[in-house]
Amino acid sequence: MSSNASPLTHFDTAGQAHMVDVGAKDDTQRVARAAGRIVMQPETLALIQAGDAKKGDVIGIARIAAIQASKRTSDLIPLCHPIALTRVAAEFRIDAATNAVECEVTAQTSGKTGVEMEALTAVSVGLLTIYDMCKAVDRGMRIEQIRLLEKLGGKSGHWQAE
Repeated sequence: MSSNASPLTHFDTAGQAHMVDVGAKDDTQRVARAAGRIVMQPETLALIQAGDAKKGDVIGIARIAAIQASKRTSDLIPLCHPIALTRVAAEFRIDAATNAVECEVTAQTSGKTGVEMEALTAVSVGLLTIYDMCKAVDRGMRIEQIRLLEKLGGKSGHWQAE
């Protein structure tokens, strides 16, 4: 552990919030995968699948929103470093058995800090976009299970959810 007495790295020794100094870290290839889902009424899912939602191609727009959100993460999360992303892929899958749309995002960079927040932000905004586009017909949709699946790179190496 650094001179920081707290295991929470975004606080200095005086307990004040700060942006973590990553200047001495090596540039490494970093990858993060995150996922989540939005559960809805079967009729809402049918509208999404048919592409007839009043606002158009819900999944296509959610994909673009997810990618755009990943690029704006440091504008949204106060102590998150702005980073140069080298790749962001947002995949959506229909789960008809549970009336859900699942989203998985992979974010990559070559740099001094990881991309977990970018992947998680992308999933969140992708799912929020689906909610926004479909709320006129289903205000009871539930966004759930947003989580980090895997991260690679940096000093801590490879981590994978159980």
